[in-house]
Amino acid sequence: MDSKVDRIPSTAGALLQPDPASTSLVLTSLPVPKPKPNSNEHLIRVHALALCNGELLWPKNFPPADSSAKTLLPGYDVAGIIVEAPDSSPFRVGDEVYARTTYAHTGCASDYTIAVTEELVHRPKSLSWAESAATALSAQSAWQALFVQAGLDDIASGLAKGKRILVTGASGGVGLWVVQFAKLAGAEVIGTCGSHNIKLVESLGAKEVIDYRTLSLQDWARDAENQVDVVIDCSGRKALEDAWWSVKDGGVLVSIVQPTKPARPPGCNEKNVTNWFFVMQPNRHQLEQIAKLIDNGKCSPLVDSVWRFEDYERAYERADSGRAIGKVVLDLMAKDL
Repeated sequence: MDSKVDRIPSTAGALLQPDPASTSLVLTSLPVPKPKPNSNEHLIRVHALALCNGELLWPKNFPPADSSAKTLLPGYDVAGIIVEAPDSSPFRVGDEVYARTTYAHTGCASDYTIAVTEELVHRPKSLSWAESAATALSAQSAWQALFVQAGLDDIASGLAKGKRILVTGASGGVGLWVVQFAKLAGAEVIGTCGSHNIKLVESLGAKEVIDYRTLSLQDWARDAENQVDVVIDCSGRKALEDAWWSVKDGGVLVSIVQPTKPARPPGCNEKNVTNWFFVMQPNRHQLEQIAKLIDNGKCSPLVDSVWRFEDYERAYERADSGRAIGKVVLDLMAKDL
């Protein structure tokens, strides 16, 4: 195994969640994790970490199958530099990478973290560290929602051309990627957001933007010509309920937030709609495709704000507020922001 032993301390700063039933965090010092011998594990010096709205509730709502297999650190959207790599790895010490790591493993809110080969991709050269961290989870969720769950295959397949695709929460971390990918794939994109984000969503490629505060999707969909072939729900709750009215008979409704069937409103039972909720799974090949699109100037992430590691409480408040435009990021290398 290649290593830079002289650069790796024995302990490192980490955000520990002592109680899975509580969202409280403690900034502490923990031993630097060690990759298992003869495995595909890499040791990463973390540069930036993107936060997920509600992720501090995951240990309570989705307890790990084997609690002894992970330390309760949050953060699975990471960018950093490889400092140890197995001999069999396609990556080498010094490579700059980004990843969405698996929830079953310890999170990445630490100066050093572990990631496996299947999760890692060389980060886009055109992005900053914060932008790189802000990409993996959101972009892969959008990619899988459109091209896997909604059955549109990929950007070049042509299956999206001519289709009308509605994106709820279009200015959010995932929604802004759905808008960009759907536009690149040739679809006519409609997005929902608040009035202050309309111009942003239009700039990403939406042909029409609905201010959900002034016009409900149910009312909008009363005109049958407005109804769409595909809905990608990035908001849940009332937006998902109303999205049922917006999708055509024979259409597809996918939510990244919550199960779709319980949200189906009374009186909307006559439609035959393929529908499901899914949770994104890390996929190296997809993330490589996304990196190429970014470096070719076809799409880009949006960072709401960047915070020092020690300002984690304020950063999570922002991430959980529902008001962030794009991703909230912790910069673990920052001395002063």
